[in-house]
Amino acid sequence: MSDIKAWAASLTDAVGSVFFGRPEHIERFLVAILCRGHVLIEDVPGVGKTLLARAIARALGGEFNHVQCTPDLLPSDVLGVSIFNQKTGEFSFRQGPVITNVLLVDEINRATPRTQSALLEAMAEGQVSVEGRSITLPSPFFLMATQSPTESEGTFPLPEVQKDRFFLSFSLGYPDRDAETRIMGSQATEARPIDEMQPVSDPETVTKMQEAILSVGVDEPIKDYIMAIIGKTREDARLTLGVSPRGSLALYRGSQALAALRGRDHVVLEDVQEIAGPILNKRILIKSEHGARGLTEETVISETLGALDLPEETA
Repeated sequence: MSDIKAWAASLTDAVGSVFFGRPEHIERFLVAILCRGHVLIEDVPGVGKTLLARAIARALGGEFNHVQCTPDLLPSDVLGVSIFNQKTGEFSFRQGPVITNVLLVDEINRATPRTQSALLEAMAEGQVSVEGRSITLPSPFFLMATQSPTESEGTFPLPEVQKDRFFLSFSLGYPDRDAETRIMGSQATEARPIDEMQPVSDPETVTKMQEAILSVGVDEPIKDYIMAIIGKTREDARLTLGVSPRGSLALYRGSQALAALRGRDHVVLEDVQEIAGPILNKRILIKSEHGARGLTEETVISETLGALDLPEETA
């Protein structure tokens, strides 16, 4: 797994040259990319969500498109539309921004549910259906979405089925004092550091790395531990929804990817524990009465991990 570790290090260095947040945030993006998954970042405005997504896209190479969501954004604005050409007397299809390698969907919960659902097929199937035709998206296809907190004005909360399509989600939080000082220093000139970034990867390399992680070994005790986590969420009386089978597969694959990024050819217990939160947080639904008392998804997953016995080989 040395190739994957070296690939990840080059991407982390490139992104870290313009994004001064915590390195684990970059690592979580790489986990999702290796697993052919999509990322949702939820946080308050101004903490670097869009900057991080743009930096990841530039470092990966390939085609990149950006959609800024607003309430008047239509599905055709994302997927594409046929336009009548008066000179030829025929309709020609103008593809939308979704047909790309890396798509940044900014403030996805400011788009209407109809437009949000237009992205669902792209995320799940790697294709879009437009005007009776199916268009296969380029490979690899990676969607990064940011969203404002749901209590913000003018937002449309994502439905559970849409959240479940995101491989993982997390919040950036405020940068520490040193990082914020570096941010101010980087803006000393009119030139933006991200404009000078150069790709350090390409779509072919990404595909190769995605295939390589499938060979990372997962022992039976680790598989049992993953299933114990999933089962615990389904039995939790505080939850309306536990983790789905899609979530258990995501945790399995995410653990493989994290192990590969660390240069190992097998998953260890810490891989599962470290990636469980970002992968599972948005895959559970807390009952309203418990949510009103301040219970969060992060707390539920943390308590779930703490309540389980460790596999004998790793105890």
